[in-house]
Amino acid sequence: MLIAEISPDDRLLHLQRASYAVEALLIGDDRIPPLHESLDDLLAAPLTWLGAIEEDRLLGAIAWEESPGELDIHRLVVDPSAFRRGIGRRLVEEVVRRAGGRPVVVSTGRDNVPARTLYERLGFLHKEDVEVIPGLWIARYRR
Repeated sequence: MLIAEISPDDRLLHLQRASYAVEALLIGDDRIPPLHESLDDLLAAPLTWLGAIEEDRLLGAIAWEESPGELDIHRLVVDPSAFRRGIGRRLVEEVVRRAGGRPVVVSTGRDNVPARTLYERLGFLHKEDVEVIPGLWIARYRR
């Protein structure tokens, strides 16, 4: 599997929607903003993207913003047909490596147990739960 920089395109948009649809089921709420983004929204976001590519198929992607003081993971998406293959882990590990010792922060749905387990296994510490809109809770992590 190749981990490489990518740019937003229709393939990424489709992957993002499929991945966040699973999270919406896990947390019981489909108001996750990236689930409803358009390609123009993806292109306008000031994010750096890496993709996990196997045989020209995009199986996962991660996006972040960075500052001199920290790196903030904004998206981690994996094709539901490729769950439990270590793709998310490899993408997060690569971003942590690129952080060069800076703190890395990430948020996920409070009730998204698979994502929370992944971050905790990778050394992220739970900092707080926040209600971002009425009834929609996220868990914030820092490493």
